[in-house]
Amino acid sequence: MIKPTPNPPETDATSPYESLDSKKLHEAADRALDHYLCPPGATAIQRKTRSMYAVTADFKNEELLADACETLASARTIANDFAHLIPASQRRTLLGIAQLIMLGELAVNRALDNLQLPQ
Repeated sequence: MIKPTPNPPETDATSPYESLDSKKLHEAADRALDHYLCPPGATAIQRKTRSMYAVTADFKNEELLADACETLASARTIANDFAHLIPASQRRTLLGIAQLIMLGELAVNRALDNLQLPQ
């Protein structure tokens, strides 16, 4: 029996995507999305480029404390949920970590409560 393809098939070592400029590709994708998602004559929405995870000096203490509180609450929930999936010997360690996270969350909550907001 003769196979119609060589064993293994011959392949070209160069990728067809090697020469694409990612900036041009990104701009083309933006234009395509704008064409299909934005109605004609609509003004473009000005978006803030500020990111919470690039902690800069212009963030207020209240914003930082609120984000820290939410992050700690999420970490505590993840640790508690994961604790039920592991053996009992390791579960105690993870529940202890969750308790430490909760204590940090309580401290951040208290700092947020005591924060003097500018009038």
